Amino acid sequence: MSANIYHQQLLDRVTSRKATIGVIGLGYVGLPLAVEFARQGFNVSGFDVDEWKTGQINAGNSYIPDVAQKDLADAVKAGRLRGTSRMGELANMDVIDICVPTPLRKTKDPDLSYVVKAVDAVAATLKRGQLVILESTTYPGTTDEVVQPMLEAQGLKANEDFFLAFSPERVDPGNQKFHTRNIPKVVGGVGDASTQVAAALYESTVDTVVQVSSTRVAEMVKLLENTFRAVNIGMVNELALMCHKMDIDVWEVIEAAKTKPFGFMPFYPGPGLGGHCIPIDPHYLSWKARQHGFECRFIELAGHVNSSMPDYVVERVAEALNTARKAINGSRVHILGVAYKRDVNDMRESPAIDVIELLARRGAEISYTDPWVLELRTDGHSLKSIDLQEALDARPDCVVICTDHSAFKYDALVKSGVVIVDTRNALKDRNASNIFRL
Repeated sequence: MSANIYHQQLLDRVTSRKATIGVIGLGYVGLPLAVEFARQGFNVSGFDVDEWKTGQINAGNSYIPDVAQKDLADAVKAGRLRGTSRMGELANMDVIDICVPTPLRKTKDPDLSYVVKAVDAVAATLKRGQLVILESTTYPGTTDEVVQPMLEAQGLKANEDFFLAFSPERVDPGNQKFHTRNIPKVVGGVGDASTQVAAALYESTVDTVVQVSSTRVAEMVKLLENTFRAVNIGMVNELALMCHKMDIDVWEVIEAAKTKPFGFMPFYPGPGLGGHCIPIDPHYLSWKARQHGFECRFIELAGHVNSSMPDYVVERVAEALNTARKAINGSRVHILGVAYKRDVNDMRESPAIDVIELLARRGAEISYTDPWVLELRTDGHSLKSIDLQEALDARPDCVVICTDHSAFKYDALVKSGVVIVDTRNALKDRNASNIFRL
């Protein structure tokens, strides 16, 4: 059977919603995608080695805040979504979408072990006419240098016998405005046929699909997006340090600057970078660039500034406590918000963890409040979230706002008179003498 026949057959199955779809990795990227495919009429199997996750899906329970319980339960009840840990069932899929983590090693080099394991599972049952898409964020060249050779090792050829593409995930946990369906999807295949079938798949599910010329371009798009944010956040973090030295309110500066209707986009300082993407992706780009003899000095400098912010927060805590004639050593410090961003339960790379560990090393007694994270385990610490009023009744020496969840009510905090270090400008409308801003 010719490649054109496989191509047309898969296109027909996709456009008629008869294609079976397997999503490997059921986290913040994979589960929303699987549910959206099912909502659009596809039969979807979610694959994950974590049987708790697959069991929750089969029970109709959503464990990702961005996935509505009703949407998931309806898809399961209709028989369009199921979870499984049996990777051999990948043989029954027309489309396989890989959405596994891509962390960094301790050496700041890319860790593709999850991708490799997923591709191994796909390769073990790969058949003619299947479409394989990698969504995991990675360095340019991963799809054609790592994934393609592994899939072709048994003799099938990409873009002829099977189809292979990269489409970067663009998930923003907690964002109520943008979600899987209305975020434009970038798609690049190893050839025209692969790009076309991957684009057709996403066109059946999302509002806008942007086709690019290769997998490398699609991979670089994702790194540009997140490096852009990391560099600009690094710049504004450095500006915050500068403004503190010059006794200027950096938040007021930003608010005034963003009134310019062109040529300026506001970014905001904070206690550091968090989440799976922005603190990590620039390192993928720097690592790949070094292989080509290029040093990303600008990007790496931004990373240095951002990674130093937890230390700066601790210094601000020391300065704030000093006004009450207290030292960090022996003080009771309460952390308000430990998730990496507002209104999510995601702890990945959260700067609050670094702040907690740095304070603990200097002798502080730590407690925290976070309605999204009820238990916290860090190196040497196991803590449980307590109610903010309970924390205030215990009279802490200092409260540090690390994450400004919308559920927090700040009136009682400000009125308590406790020393407050606000790293998010959550108290921007208040000017009490006990508030110390970033």
